[in-house]
Amino acid sequence: MEGQKEVDELIKTLGGYWRPFEMLAALVEEVGELADVMLALEGVKGGAGRERLEEELGDVLFALSSIANYYGVNLAEALRKTVGKYRSRDLRE
Repeated sequence: MEGQKEVDELIKTLGGYWRPFEMLAALVEEVGELADVMLALEGVKGGAGRERLEEELGDVLFALSSIANYYGVNLAEALRKTVGKYRSRDLRE
């Protein structure tokens, strides 16, 4: 996925990857922050703008890219396979 290599280079510059469960905890934290922003955008609680949504989506992608890089997974390829899976499963009619 675009940016995945850039994430890898930055993390290596900053001293290396965290342990897998630390990266998972970071991803879960970022998804929670994304949920808060989405609730705010939908008027459920608080207030947030589109810029905050973009920031939190970027944080989730960064955390996800970190995990993918650690395990040597190409996110673009993983996404392509998942889209294919949904096409074949959900468009069979």
